[in-house]
Amino acid sequence: IYVTVDKGVYHAPWEKSFDRILTPLEEFIHRQTTSGVLLMICAVIALIIANGPLYHDYEHFLHTEISLAFGDREFSLSIHHWINEALMALFFFIMGLELKRELLVGELSSPRQALLPIMAAIGGMAIPALCYVALNTSGPGARGWGIPMATDIAFAIGALSLLGSRVPKNLVTFLIALAIVDDLGAVAVIALFYTASINLQALAYAFAFTLILAAFNLGGIRRPLPYAVVGIMLWAAMLTSGIHATIAGIVVAFVIPIRPKFKPEVFIERVKDKTMNMQQSIAAVPDIIHNHRFRSLVTSLGDGVQLVQAPAQRLEHNLHLPVAYLVIPIFALANAGIPVDFASFGKYLDHPIALGVLAGLLLGKPLGIAGFTWMTVKLGWAELPTGLTMRHILGVGLLGGIGFTMSIFIADLAFTGSRDDLLMAKTGILLASAVAGVGGFFWLLFCPPANEVDSPQH
Repeated sequence: IYVTVDKGVYHAPWEKSFDRILTPLEEFIHRQTTSGVLLMICAVIALIIANGPLYHDYEHFLHTEISLAFGDREFSLSIHHWINEALMALFFFIMGLELKRELLVGELSSPRQALLPIMAAIGGMAIPALCYVALNTSGPGARGWGIPMATDIAFAIGALSLLGSRVPKNLVTFLIALAIVDDLGAVAVIALFYTASINLQALAYAFAFTLILAAFNLGGIRRPLPYAVVGIMLWAAMLTSGIHATIAGIVVAFVIPIRPKFKPEVFIERVKDKTMNMQQSIAAVPDIIHNHRFRSLVTSLGDGVQLVQAPAQRLEHNLHLPVAYLVIPIFALANAGIPVDFASFGKYLDHPIALGVLAGLLLGKPLGIAGFTWMTVKLGWAELPTGLTMRHILGVGLLGGIGFTMSIFIADLAFTGSRDDLLMAKTGILLASAVAGVGGFFWLLFCPPANEVDSPQH
């Protein structure tokens, strides 16, 4: 195939044209707001399908079984379960990597820094759960108390990012730290309270696989493949054990090494040494195709490039886009499809499950997040970050009411086998998330800067 050479760079015939097309697309994809926008589009598409002539085809497709056979053994799940059990394990894996990074080197690494978002997250979980329980003290609906505890990171950060420079940068950091702790709480709730039965033999296998992963970490293994292979086996064992399989994603994330092999200065010296050797090698044999020494030096340099990066951070970077722009939108398409009878919509709002979700997300979240933050500051345990006021925190509390992804996930676990209760829960989640997103956005849009309002520490 004919190629052109431009200043030592080889171009395939269509390469420059593709670059011109892909560059604006890449810029769009890497924008923080894109994930939230894409999630919203997929949720709307699912709602349109669920309330149109394609609903039965949509339902039939989601319940189609996909099987894997190994000799006489067969492993079968519906498409809906593959999405919720397998694809979402990747989401939990990324969430675990983010949490590990924040705990070790980020906003949660310092106890004093971490206390404020941790207390805000505790309030943002406890008060919504209490609001829900107040309206569902008994009966089948009582099982859904964990639904309003969760915050959807993608939607909340997306809504905040739309405001750009109108809000302090510290507010985004605060929301991310809060949402990460919130999601950890949601994971704990799923593991402890939404596990139907335990298969002890499968749990023993899961424990053994976890030990193997820990041994990889202690043995200095930094390549992702061994972790991926054993991680898949851990996921299968978790699925069989009765504990929700997505927890495997968190476990694998916590054993991925977060420290690189080489310090930057060591790597730089190696680069200098190998660059000099490559120059000598290419001077002796200019033809790269037949220059075996040059290729071996390049391979060694490539290995060094991998080892100077933290494996956990590299995986988080590489998997962020597919999870944010494929896994979560697919989850929305599979779970947001709720048939709504608009003629009797008021009936939904009289149902205790829907009311409990609405009260938890729209009332409990802002009260819990803002209230516990205010209490922590007043007690002198922590200070608000520079540039933030309690009005900003209340706005974050409103955005915390966007429960979408994790709330729907917990609703599916809470009301498995109860179609009507699940419908009520999802209706409440969608309505509350929409109101919380719009309300939080406009509250922060018109929120005055910190220098115009005294914050509690003043």
